[in-house]
Amino acid sequence: MFERFSKHARVAVVVAQEDAKELGASRIRPEHLLLGVLTHAEPDLAAVLTARDITADGVRAALAARSDETPLGADDAEALRSIGIDLDAVQASVAENFGPDAWDRAEPEPRRGVLGRLLGGGNWGHIPFTTEAKKSLELSLREAIHHRDREIRTPHLLLGILRAGEPATTALLGGPETVTALRADIRAMLDRAA
Repeated sequence: MFERFSKHARVAVVVAQEDAKELGASRIRPEHLLLGVLTHAEPDLAAVLTARDITADGVRAALAARSDETPLGADDAEALRSIGIDLDAVQASVAENFGPDAWDRAEPEPRRGVLGRLLGGGNWGHIPFTTEAKKSLELSLREAIHHRDREIRTPHLLLGILRAGEPATTALLGGPETVTALRADIRAMLDRAA
């Protein structure tokens, strides 16, 4: 499918992988694809995004701030408590059975080759797409087909991301109303270009 991507769309996907690594993610999520599209949008899509004040810098800052948050906060603890799970007790049990820092190192480091371990470097290789990111890419192909385009361009990528409806990307873009309006703007732009 990647051979059907325009130059801008290919670069956007490659940048998504680089951004995921930079943000410390072990997998490429739809948010990273969104960031790649915003960074390398074709001129017509860039104009639509600018009109809605949606920028790569804004999304990147929101993603970076979100990565600094604890994975399970007070709201999560309260939600778990409502179904009979005491998060503090779970954390204490994990610390007792696996060591005091086990909770902080719960996600294993990605396996690296011998040279990577010796140099202590980050994840230099390919990192996989999440199921949700793959779905966004597949939906971008459907958007291109729907608009009778021969290649998948950045507007199709963004429509695929929006169509997937992941809560994280919806929040990064400003909520459901913004997503609905943005989708309409992009479709109108593609119809004008046809």
